[in-house]
Amino acid sequence: MSKRVGILALQGDFAEHIEAFSSLDCTVTAVKRPDDILECAALVIPGGESTTIGKLCQRFGVGEAILELNQRGAPIWGTCAGMILLAKEIKGSAQWRLGLMDITVQRNAFGRQVESFETDLPIEGIAGGPVRAVFIRAPFVTRTGEGVEVLARFEDKIVMVRQGNLLATAFHPELTDDSRVQQHFLGMIEAKQ
Repeated sequence: MSKRVGILALQGDFAEHIEAFSSLDCTVTAVKRPDDILECAALVIPGGESTTIGKLCQRFGVGEAILELNQRGAPIWGTCAGMILLAKEIKGSAQWRLGLMDITVQRNAFGRQVESFETDLPIEGIAGGPVRAVFIRAPFVTRTGEGVEVLARFEDKIVMVRQGNLLATAFHPELTDDSRVQQHFLGMIEAKQ
């Protein structure tokens, strides 16, 4: 069965996510309006500027649609800025967020743009060896609540978590040719159907 994956296309690297899903067993579409979001089986919140994406979510009523999608149990995956928006708490910030995952995140935790890097990252539940992970002004998780699984760490820092239907990565799987993280997310949709 074809799975409809929405990529939130308000700001950020949504085009790269669309490209990354385009060759997989799903229908991928850019979504900007609440009605479009509610038609999806799953949603990806891309990297970008978390404050800007948050303001646009409020302005266009998208936040409420994402909360409703979550209530239905639809898988939602946040990458980088998306991880920040999914978090209940953002260290040192009162910016708008969805607050769905019981995690605390530190923004720009690895430093500025010039300190961006790539590494090979072992991920719990993903076979075939480490995944190439691209970190760009990335956050990391400083606290996990009950029911949050840690799927990957870089050194001592938590960079990938799952809580029920929610998935969050501090890195950008859409910027490599390896589709295993996307396939893992599609597996979450299949498990729900």
